Amino acid sequence: MARRYDSSTTTFSPEGRLHQVEYAIEAINNAGTSVGILAKNGVVMASEKKITSGLLAQARTSEKTYKLCAHATCSVAGLTADANILIDQARLRAARYYYQYQEPIPIENLVEHVCNYKQAYTQYGGLRPFGVAFLFAGYDEAHGFQLYQSDPSGNYSGWKATVIGANNQAGKSLLKTEYGVSRREEGGGDGDEMKTDDDDDADPSDAIEMPDVAEACRLAVKVLNKTMDGAAASAEKLELFTMTLDENGKCVHKILSREEAKAVIAEVDAETASAGDT
Repeated sequence: MARRYDSSTTTFSPEGRLHQVEYAIEAINNAGTSVGILAKNGVVMASEKKITSGLLAQARTSEKTYKLCAHATCSVAGLTADANILIDQARLRAARYYYQYQEPIPIENLVEHVCNYKQAYTQYGGLRPFGVAFLFAGYDEAHGFQLYQSDPSGNYSGWKATVIGANNQAGKSLLKTEYGVSRREEGGGDGDEMKTDDDDDADPSDAIEMPDVAEACRLAVKVLNKTMDGAAASAEKLELFTMTLDENGKCVHKILSREEAKAVIAEVDAETASAGDT
């Protein structure tokens, strides 16, 4: 029965499902892993690089991380060709907003525009969903640094730390235990145990102390170590990106060099080895 609805993007199955959207999400779950972590002084994104052939010329630009405008970047998991269309849409929207209002576009406004474009491809006949998920990182004066995740359905949500791509559930489980763990340990437990009678309505996540960029880089490598199939993460197999502010309050986009990535991986290995000895 379900086969009658497989080829149609716009027809719901009797169970209320859109099979083509689910297939697009499944394609993303088989793609290279991308990690996004919100830090107190920036945003860190780490991605697994799929090396298909040793004969492939090294690209001068990243295939996983793309700059959208001066204050926004995205990381991609899924079909790069589909991602290119949506990245162009995001860049066009950001440029038009600046031309019209003479100020940078708010990050959520930019994310919403891209997700509305994605959602349209699940609503009209003769189209298929975009087989790509994004992690959007950016900064604006109203809300500071922000991290968003979106999927082929056009849905998006804000996160402090998240994972897309292969083995994302394993990565999210690690983030739940490692993100802000030092503050929770100082409080004697998780966020719920730290509450008092006067803040029953408080958000438990507010009790989490956000890491700095250096700590977030190490945590991102730990996540990739857990999600990548086979050998542990190496500088050749991953890409580390950081977004911070300079002394003038301008966003600085940086992809860590191979030597810098090796240094972060060495710190993680040393930390893991010391934890194993205790």
